[in-house]
Amino acid sequence: MDHGLGQEEYVRQVLEAYRKTPGTMGTVRRADRMLAAQLYQRGLSVKVIENALVLAATRRLIRPTDALPLGTIRSLAYFLPVIEEVQELRVSPDYFEYLRHKLGRSGSR
Repeated sequence: MDHGLGQEEYVRQVLEAYRKTPGTMGTVRRADRMLAAQLYQRGLSVKVIENALVLAATRRLIRPTDALPLGTIRSLAYFLPVIEEVQELRVSPDYFEYLRHKLGRSGSR
């Protein structure tokens, strides 16, 4: 858990990360706010959630060129399976930094 981080700040950070994730609408809904509060109650760190957002966004970008386009992500709940996956991963933090770099270079939203 993020020591010393209150629920309000935690929710703000999670929603800001979600809003900035490529492939999302860039807006936050009430259900997203409620889910972020639930993630706080579960004791998930902001870093785990940010890493899940990065992993999912990268997966959406790295697809065959002839694949059908993916729709816009409209809910933080879309990322729940990847958040669960990231919790179980035993991967170096450097891997997620690498993915952030790749996403930054793609420049897509």
